[in-house]
Amino acid sequence: MTLNEHVLDLPAFSDLPLRPELLAAVEELGYTAPSPIQAQAIGPLIEGHDLLGQAATGTGKTAAFALPMLERLAELRPERSRGDAPFGLVLTPTRELALQVAEAVTRYGARLGARVLTVYGGAPVGPQWKALQQGVDVVVATPGRAIDLMNRGALRLDALETVVLDEADEMLDMGFVEDIETLLDATPDTRQAVLFSATMPRRIEVLAQKYLREPITVRIRREAVAEGEAPKVRQTAYLVPRTHTTAALGRVLEAERPTAAIVFCRTRLDVDAVTETLTARGLRAEALHGGMDQEHRTRVVERLRSGRTELLVATDVAARGLDIDLLTHVVNHDVPQSSEAYVHRIGRVGRAGREGVAITLVPPSKVHALRAVERLTGQPIEFAPVPTAADLRAARLERTRAALEEQLLSGTDADDVRGMLAGLAAEHDLLDVATAAVQLMQAVAGTPDDGDDIPVVTPGRASGPREARGRGGAAGTRPPKTGMTRLFVNAGRAGGVRPQDIVGALANESNLSGRDIGAIQIHERHALVEIPEHAADDVLRSLRGSTTLKGRRANVRRDRGFAAAGAGRGRRD
Repeated sequence: MTLNEHVLDLPAFSDLPLRPELLAAVEELGYTAPSPIQAQAIGPLIEGHDLLGQAATGTGKTAAFALPMLERLAELRPERSRGDAPFGLVLTPTRELALQVAEAVTRYGARLGARVLTVYGGAPVGPQWKALQQGVDVVVATPGRAIDLMNRGALRLDALETVVLDEADEMLDMGFVEDIETLLDATPDTRQAVLFSATMPRRIEVLAQKYLREPITVRIRREAVAEGEAPKVRQTAYLVPRTHTTAALGRVLEAERPTAAIVFCRTRLDVDAVTETLTARGLRAEALHGGMDQEHRTRVVERLRSGRTELLVATDVAARGLDIDLLTHVVNHDVPQSSEAYVHRIGRVGRAGREGVAITLVPPSKVHALRAVERLTGQPIEFAPVPTAADLRAARLERTRAALEEQLLSGTDADDVRGMLAGLAAEHDLLDVATAAVQLMQAVAGTPDDGDDIPVVTPGRASGPREARGRGGAAGTRPPKTGMTRLFVNAGRAGGVRPQDIVGALANESNLSGRDIGAIQIHERHALVEIPEHAADDVLRSLRGSTTLKGRRANVRRDRGFAAAGAGRGRRD
């Protein structure tokens, strides 16, 4: 059975079959009415149905599966004791999302005394093991660490009542399909299975057919735009390696100089990191995410509306409902998880006949997602080169020239300054004095050092990425960044290997997270991947010299061409 948001009247939370403790938690968090996905999913899930849900980030998916899970937990296991096996398991693609989901489940279940644990790679396994031995109700996990704990006998899935795959398409893109199937195969046949995905490609449907039993299907469609009301938006994409995304964003925004912009990030951690980077460049940026109270949120938005801030860095959830008439730019720090989410974001600019600007930073592995947006909107998205250090220096000098010319034309009284300059001119060339003054002015303004080149990536029309090319020519000849080393993997394009396959394998079998992994170059029969030098030995020990890519064994070793950057070893002979 398929439910559709347009054919159902949305109820109030009090109309849903939720116990008073959960309704009180929802009211305390300020929710007045359920979103479409919540209204349609909560009832069937409480009844015990499996569910396949299609909805983009920011639609309320977490509450849609967390509230029914907690309701069933309180009903089926009213007295949980120390050492109990988990009642529910939620799998997410990233540790950032795992932390967000766990925080939400903890808030919803506070009055029920729900015990929630987050487990993910890159953190010590000991405390996670100890917490599992003491007993938890809900485990929120990334697939790799979940399998690790299961294999160690710490994570018991034999008594699991509910399993949730959150952002399933993202997990499959990261190469976690084998891990997901391993975990699902270890759960009881009687358990409830819930799968949420922003998109519904064939491989998601295959996964659902294999592991969901007669599921209820809920699809949340994007709102239609009335004819003649489509926004006027100039859409531009910048293709950059994932590890250079934030640095490239700073350059692009400095070149664009938006009057008022929202920069969308996926997680709170990303919001804070991007805000810090942009502020360090001298841009007026402020963060907005779910960790802030309503008063703080209101102050931040008002500063953007009044022009005291030019950049609002936010998650989709935090920016939901914002309507800022003077918004000039929408910026995607990451490619949105669905084409619909992209369209919704850029619909915030270009209103009332004004032209808006949509900017997207695109890693090579996400070019296909941008092509899907073009197919949906019927509008091209042009690629542009990231501004170089020389471009930015020229732009800064032009702004300084304009400011000086405006000051000269204003005719303000500056006899004391003239007297100082006359004294300097008696001993120095006046042009040298002016040059020094401009240099001092830029130093006081905190002009950033853009000496490091951002690797150039060439977009292809096909769905797959082209290799990154450094300034020196062919891919593979550029040394790793300082503090990084390069691994050689004897599998490449000929074996169907993609960057996300390598990220998934490393994140699954070692303590690295996707954010730790640097540039990835896919060649015909091999691949090169940059990782932190300090982690290289541990990673290779975890892999024991090999890993599984696309169902085949692939050997992994240090690339003999380069050692860690700056370590003193030479280039390939």
